[in-house]
Amino acid sequence: MYKGSDPNEKSRTLLDPNSWVELYADYLYGYSLTKIKSTEVAKDLVQETFLSALQGADSFHGLCSEKTWLTAILKNKIVDFYRKEAAKFQNRPGPAAAENQAFFEAEDGRWAAQHYPVGNWDVQPDAMHTLEFQQILKACMAKLPPLWSSVFTMKHLDDEESEAIMRHLNLTASNYWVIIHRAKVNLRSCLQKNWI
Repeated sequence: MYKGSDPNEKSRTLLDPNSWVELYADYLYGYSLTKIKSTEVAKDLVQETFLSALQGADSFHGLCSEKTWLTAILKNKIVDFYRKEAAKFQNRPGPAAAENQAFFEAEDGRWAAQHYPVGNWDVQPDAMHTLEFQQILKACMAKLPPLWSSVFTMKHLDDEESEAIMRHLNLTASNYWVIIHRAKVNLRSCLQKNWI
Protein backbone atom coordinates (compact mmCIF):
# COMPACT_ATOMS: atom_id res chain seq x y z
CA MET A 1 0.00 0.00 0.00
CA TYR A 2 1.10 3.51 -0.75
CA LYS A 3 0.48 6.26 1.71
CA GLY A 4 -0.29 9.88 1.08
CA SER A 5 2.52 12.45 1.38
CA ASP A 6 1.97 12.91 5.14
CA PRO A 7 2.07 9.50 6.89
CA ASN A 8 1.06 11.01 10.24
CA GLU A 9 -2.35 12.13 9.01
CA LYS A 10 -4.88 9.32 9.47
CA SER A 11 -7.61 10.98 7.38
CA ARG A 12 -5.67 10.61 4.16
CA THR A 13 -6.59 7.88 1.67
CA LEU A 14 -4.15 5.06 1.05
CA LEU A 15 -3.46 3.59 -2.38
CA ASP A 16 -4.04 -0.10 -2.97
CA PRO A 17 -2.97 -0.80 -6.59
CA ASN A 18 -3.65 -4.53 -6.20
CA SER A 19 -7.39 -3.84 -6.00
CA TRP A 20 -7.68 -1.25 -8.78
CA VAL A 21 -8.68 -3.61 -11.57
CA GLU A 22 -11.32 -5.32 -9.45
CA LEU A 23 -12.72 -2.11 -7.95
CA TYR A 24 -12.39 0.47 -10.71
CA ALA A 25 -11.78 -1.11 -14.15
CA ASP A 26 -15.47 -1.44 -15.06
CA TYR A 27 -16.27 2.08 -13.88
CA LEU A 28 -13.30 3.63 -15.72
CA TYR A 29 -14.08 1.65 -18.87
CA GLY A 30 -17.71 2.79 -18.80
CA TYR A 31 -16.65 6.38 -18.23
CA SER A 32 -14.18 6.16 -21.09
CA LEU A 33 -16.84 4.73 -23.42
CA THR A 34 -19.06 7.75 -22.79
CA LYS A 35 -16.28 9.96 -24.17
CA ILE A 36 -14.63 7.73 -26.79
CA LYS A 37 -16.65 5.62 -29.20
CA SER A 38 -14.03 2.93 -29.76
CA THR A 39 -14.10 0.04 -27.29
CA GLU A 40 -10.46 -0.76 -28.05
CA VAL A 41 -9.34 2.82 -27.41
CA ALA A 42 -11.42 2.89 -24.20
CA LYS A 43 -9.70 -0.29 -22.96
CA ASP A 44 -6.29 1.11 -23.85
CA LEU A 45 -7.01 4.35 -22.00
CA VAL A 46 -7.98 2.45 -18.84
CA GLN A 47 -4.76 0.43 -19.03
CA GLU A 48 -2.75 3.61 -19.57
CA THR A 49 -4.55 5.15 -16.58
CA PHE A 50 -3.50 2.29 -14.29
CA LEU A 51 0.07 2.43 -15.59
CA SER A 52 0.29 6.20 -15.09
CA ALA A 53 -1.20 5.86 -11.61
CA LEU A 54 1.42 3.29 -10.66
CA GLN A 55 4.20 5.45 -12.04
CA GLY A 56 2.84 8.55 -10.30
CA ALA A 57 1.85 6.96 -6.99
CA ASP A 58 4.21 9.30 -5.16
CA SER A 59 2.17 12.27 -6.38
CA PHE A 60 -0.99 10.94 -4.71
CA HIS A 61 -1.53 13.05 -1.60
CA GLY A 62 -4.49 11.12 -0.24
CA LEU A 63 -6.84 14.10 -0.22
CA CYS A 64 -9.36 12.36 -2.47
CA SER A 65 -10.45 8.78 -3.04
CA GLU A 66 -8.57 6.41 -5.32
CA LYS A 67 -11.54 6.39 -7.67
CA THR A 68 -11.52 10.18 -7.98
CA TRP A 69 -7.77 10.24 -8.52
CA LEU A 70 -7.90 7.49 -11.17
CA THR A 71 -10.81 9.24 -12.91
CA ALA A 72 -8.80 12.47 -13.07
CA ILE A 73 -5.90 10.60 -14.65
CA LEU A 74 -8.30 9.01 -17.16
CA LYS A 75 -9.74 12.42 -18.04
CA ASN A 76 -6.22 13.61 -18.87
CA LYS A 77 -5.69 10.50 -21.02
CA ILE A 78 -8.93 11.26 -22.88
CA VAL A 79 -7.83 14.85 -23.48
CA ASP A 80 -4.51 13.52 -24.82
CA PHE A 81 -6.46 11.26 -27.17
CA TYR A 82 -8.57 14.22 -28.34
CA ARG A 83 -5.39 16.24 -28.85
CA LYS A 84 -3.92 13.53 -31.12
CA GLU A 85 -7.17 13.44 -33.11
CA ALA A 86 -7.09 17.22 -33.42
CA ALA A 87 -3.56 17.10 -34.81
CA LYS A 88 -4.77 14.77 -37.56
CA PHE A 89 -7.64 17.14 -38.38
CA GLN A 90 -5.45 20.23 -38.56
CA ASN A 91 -3.57 18.77 -41.51
CA ARG A 92 -6.76 18.64 -43.60
CA PRO A 93 -7.84 21.56 -45.77
CA GLY A 94 -10.57 23.77 -44.33
CA PRO A 95 -14.09 23.96 -45.74
CA ALA A 96 -15.20 26.50 -48.26
CA ALA A 97 -17.01 29.50 -46.81
CA ALA A 98 -20.10 28.69 -48.88
CA GLU A 99 -20.33 25.27 -47.25
CA ASN A 100 -20.37 26.83 -43.78
CA GLN A 101 -23.00 29.39 -44.67
CA ALA A 102 -25.33 27.09 -46.62
CA PHE A 103 -27.23 26.10 -43.48
CA PHE A 104 -27.53 29.55 -41.91
CA GLU A 105 -28.78 33.02 -42.82
CA ALA A 106 -25.93 35.50 -43.25
CA GLU A 107 -27.77 38.35 -41.51
CA ASP A 108 -28.60 36.75 -38.18
CA GLY A 109 -26.97 33.30 -38.14
CA ARG A 110 -30.33 31.49 -37.82
CA TRP A 111 -31.12 28.29 -39.72
CA ALA A 112 -31.88 28.87 -43.41
CA ALA A 113 -35.53 28.06 -44.17
CA GLN A 114 -34.71 24.95 -46.23
CA HIS A 115 -32.47 23.60 -43.45
CA TYR A 116 -34.60 24.53 -40.45
CA PRO A 117 -34.98 21.57 -38.03
CA VAL A 118 -38.25 19.75 -38.57
CA GLY A 119 -40.47 18.14 -35.99
CA ASN A 120 -41.52 19.07 -32.51
CA TRP A 121 -38.14 19.66 -30.89
CA ASP A 122 -39.48 22.42 -28.65
CA VAL A 123 -42.54 20.39 -27.61
CA GLN A 124 -40.44 17.54 -26.16
CA PRO A 125 -38.26 19.17 -23.48
CA ASP A 126 -37.83 15.90 -21.58
CA ALA A 127 -36.88 13.90 -24.67
CA MET A 128 -33.18 14.39 -23.93
CA HIS A 129 -33.60 12.42 -20.72
CA THR A 130 -35.26 9.34 -22.19
CA LEU A 131 -33.27 6.16 -22.66
CA GLU A 132 -34.49 5.83 -26.24
CA PHE A 133 -33.22 9.30 -27.16
CA GLN A 134 -29.90 8.69 -25.41
CA GLN A 135 -29.41 5.49 -27.44
CA ILE A 136 -30.22 7.25 -30.70
CA LEU A 137 -27.93 10.17 -29.83
CA LYS A 138 -25.12 7.75 -29.01
CA ALA A 139 -25.64 5.92 -32.31
CA CYS A 140 -25.64 9.23 -34.20
CA MET A 141 -22.49 10.39 -32.41
CA ALA A 142 -20.79 7.10 -33.30
CA LYS A 143 -21.19 8.07 -36.97
CA LEU A 144 -19.23 11.29 -36.47
CA PRO A 145 -15.47 11.38 -37.03
CA PRO A 146 -13.67 10.91 -33.68
CA LEU A 147 -12.52 14.52 -33.45
CA TRP A 148 -15.98 15.91 -34.13
CA SER A 149 -17.49 13.60 -31.55
CA SER A 150 -14.81 14.58 -29.04
CA VAL A 151 -15.28 18.31 -29.53
CA PHE A 152 -19.09 18.03 -29.42
CA THR A 153 -18.92 15.90 -26.26
CA MET A 154 -16.53 18.27 -24.51
CA LYS A 155 -18.60 21.34 -25.43
CA HIS A 156 -22.19 20.19 -25.13
CA LEU A 157 -22.13 17.17 -22.82
CA ASP A 158 -19.23 18.05 -20.51
CA ASP A 159 -19.93 21.83 -20.60
CA GLU A 160 -16.30 22.74 -21.25
CA GLU A 161 -15.53 26.32 -22.27
CA SER A 162 -14.67 26.78 -25.96
CA GLU A 163 -11.30 28.34 -25.16
CA ALA A 164 -10.36 25.40 -22.93
CA ILE A 165 -11.29 22.90 -25.64
CA MET A 166 -9.22 24.78 -28.23
CA ARG A 167 -6.29 24.92 -25.83
CA HIS A 168 -6.53 21.22 -24.85
CA LEU A 169 -6.85 20.05 -28.45
CA ASN A 170 -4.49 22.62 -29.98
CA LEU A 171 -7.24 23.81 -32.35
CA THR A 172 -7.42 27.17 -34.00
CA ALA A 173 -10.64 29.09 -33.46
CA SER A 174 -11.69 28.59 -37.07
CA ASN A 175 -11.06 24.81 -36.92
CA TYR A 176 -12.97 24.59 -33.66
CA TRP A 177 -16.04 26.43 -34.98
CA VAL A 178 -16.04 24.43 -38.22
CA ILE A 179 -15.94 21.19 -36.22
CA ILE A 180 -18.78 22.31 -33.93
CA HIS A 181 -20.83 23.41 -36.92
CA ARG A 182 -20.31 20.18 -38.86
CA ALA A 183 -20.99 18.02 -35.81
CA LYS A 184 -24.26 19.85 -35.09
CA VAL A 185 -25.43 19.67 -38.69
CA ASN A 186 -24.63 15.95 -38.94
CA LEU A 187 -26.23 15.16 -35.59
CA ARG A 188 -29.32 17.15 -36.47
CA SER A 189 -29.68 15.27 -39.73
CA CYS A 190 -29.19 11.89 -38.05
CA LEU A 191 -31.62 12.71 -35.23
CA GLN A 192 -34.25 13.91 -37.70
CA LYS A 193 -34.04 10.59 -39.54
CA ASN A 194 -34.02 8.41 -36.46
CA TRP A 195 -35.85 10.28 -33.70
CA ILE A 196 -38.59 12.43 -35.15
